[in-house]
Amino acid sequence: MTDIAKLVQRLDLDQKIAQLTGLSYYDLVDPTAAYTGGESVVDLSRIPGRRPHGVGHLSLAYQLATERDELRKVLGEIQDIVRDLSPFGIGVLVHGEAVSGLVHEAGSQFTTPWGQAATWDPQVPRRIGEIVARESRDLGFHLMFSPVLDIVRDLRWGRVHETYGEDPELVSRMGVGYITGLQGERHESGVLATGKHFLGYGHSLGGLNQAATQLGRRELTDVYAEPFRRAIRETGLSVMMNSYNEVDGIPAAANRWLLTDLLRGELGFDGLTVSDYDSVSMLLSRQHTAATPGAAAVQALEAGIDVELPSAPMFSALRAEVAAGRISEEVIDRATERVLRLKSRFGLVPGFGPARASAPPVSTDKADTRELARDIATKSITLLANDGVLPLNAGAGRIAVVGPAADELRIHFGAYSDVANRELPIAIRQIIAGDVPGVEASAEVFTDLFQTRLPGTEPAFEAAAHRLHPDADSVVTTLRSMVPGIGYHSIGSIEPGAGLDETALAAAVADADVVVAVVGERTGWVGNHTAGEGRTSSDPRLPGNQEQLVSALRRLGKRVVTVVVSGRPLLLEAVHDASAAVVLAPLLGDMAGQAIADVLFGLAEPGGRLPSTFPRCLGQIPLYHGHPIGSGYSNHGGTRPVYTDLDDNSPLYAFGHGLTWTDFDVTLGRATVSDEAITVTGRVSNIGDHRGTAVVQLYGRDEVATVVRPVRQLLDFARVELAPGSDASVEFTVPLQRLAYTWPDGCRGVEEGDLTLLLGLASDDIRASGTVVVPRLVLR
Repeated sequence: MTDIAKLVQRLDLDQKIAQLTGLSYYDLVDPTAAYTGGESVVDLSRIPGRRPHGVGHLSLAYQLATERDELRKVLGEIQDIVRDLSPFGIGVLVHGEAVSGLVHEAGSQFTTPWGQAATWDPQVPRRIGEIVARESRDLGFHLMFSPVLDIVRDLRWGRVHETYGEDPELVSRMGVGYITGLQGERHESGVLATGKHFLGYGHSLGGLNQAATQLGRRELTDVYAEPFRRAIRETGLSVMMNSYNEVDGIPAAANRWLLTDLLRGELGFDGLTVSDYDSVSMLLSRQHTAATPGAAAVQALEAGIDVELPSAPMFSALRAEVAAGRISEEVIDRATERVLRLKSRFGLVPGFGPARASAPPVSTDKADTRELARDIATKSITLLANDGVLPLNAGAGRIAVVGPAADELRIHFGAYSDVANRELPIAIRQIIAGDVPGVEASAEVFTDLFQTRLPGTEPAFEAAAHRLHPDADSVVTTLRSMVPGIGYHSIGSIEPGAGLDETALAAAVADADVVVAVVGERTGWVGNHTAGEGRTSSDPRLPGNQEQLVSALRRLGKRVVTVVVSGRPLLLEAVHDASAAVVLAPLLGDMAGQAIADVLFGLAEPGGRLPSTFPRCLGQIPLYHGHPIGSGYSNHGGTRPVYTDLDDNSPLYAFGHGLTWTDFDVTLGRATVSDEAITVTGRVSNIGDHRGTAVVQLYGRDEVATVVRPVRQLLDFARVELAPGSDASVEFTVPLQRLAYTWPDGCRGVEEGDLTLLLGLASDDIRASGTVVVPRLVLR
């Protein structure tokens, strides 16, 4: 028995249960006072009454105070109170959120993860993770609920922007980069990451949030679990969060196959599993697999959930369940030991210090982080189409700017950002005040908050974004600072049902040689956003009259440069057809205006490549590059299945696609195979007239296997910057286990046979190929 296990035996049952539950910000406030300007919003004197036996976890801690010093002070006071309450002085584990920077006013903000993935550079999330670790540790956080390791192939789902895209290799590499940056190579940062959401959350029925996942166990194991497998193996990931979905009729929060057999048994995870917020309660309220709170708690614990978050509505019933013999106290002991083992790594269990000292605190220079944010933003911007109109030349003609996103700051931020966090109290205040038609005024707002349109919130949200980021400029402001003569016309709307005055549009742009149309959708938690958590789109196009705006400009004979602000693929075929150039700006944060302007005028290279496939029409969804052989748009032997009402069944923009100011070529060199890895060499050449960055992509295809394999599998990639006329060698080393899959007999490994290697600049731009024979490899 370990020392921590002995400590667990010294705790009584109530004290153990306390370690398995969260204390939420909402347990410490009077909602009416908090959102209507009352005094003493956070009442720490509530803690002993609500958690007399100790506190395991502090949820939503970033909402406790808006100022850095005040938050640090409050978190310190909470730790003192909890240590006095808890047996043996055990402290509380403090949770935060940080997919694109720490969710708090004190946190630096960066491009959203989907945009980070567009850089195809794992050093980008690693740098972000390092900054998050410094800033969160300074405030008193221990654990970040990031990164999101979900693979997403349905653009209707509102949380695409939180993910690294559609491909298991790209998601794995970017996720491992973030975790390594956040935790440190040897876990020396003093902050830990959480992998979420386990498993298959982003492949939901109809693209709906929290809906069922219709995937077989093989695909879940071989594809959707791969980023989690890699994170566990390569970073020592020690915290996992379940997903809200159900798999084959069993909710993830109660699914022993997912949380124990697969996660712990096959993937080798030996850390702490925490519930996504209210997912244990949903066994009772939503999915109806439990009839009582106690039954929900038992289902979750026995499946493999260790901790209920954000509070304790279900696990508070565990004492009665133990007394009734419906669950063994040994199951609770196991979960408690996992909690205390993790807490001991932060010095939160007296007498059980960290295995190694944390790195000394390092202050964060905001000027440096803003420069990094600007660099990441330009590397994320993806040039989707260009007939030569870009880069713009300030002296080559008159430029006009239109579009609802041109003069807005808010639109460049996603959910899980400091901006979205400040929108929550604005929205809650509106509901409490009874100002939302069809929603009863109430302090209990969360049943309505994420699904309800809130009239008139946009100006307040925009003002909040400017208060948080006073140095940030909109796209049009930045463009005018570079070229004072640029005209701006406030034409176009994001609002549904908005009409377009084409006569006014024609008059506004009559003298323009080029029109820059800045369009997009707003992404967030609350308000009138069309993307974000709980916000699924049945037809994910540009909202309002924006598609009509771009098409009208083309009918006027204008050369249109369309800048699309979005954290997910949208249906852009009409925009593509009407535009001379299309630029994707994937939720770049407060440096968006500067980064977009730099790219438009050629001061920076558009460095992005798509982390997701863009379909031409809704009926193609889900559309992704690594579809099974014989079941998708890529024809590889035999007849290709097609939609008979489409002239072109291919994507509008393929996975890995992105243009630059120059041209590249790629050739394949040698390929050698050992018992452990495939080594591939190649050469990339800049055959254009400008310096630029190539993203060389290596794909593979297993030609014959006992189960159907992907038509192409991303194996590796590399960013290479080259001067015009120069070239460079690239070398890829691909571990054989990267090719592994589950065989019909249940074994997992690689079967001997031919592997076609495909080297190119996008999934639809393969420049060279060759074949190697890979040996048999059995992993289990």
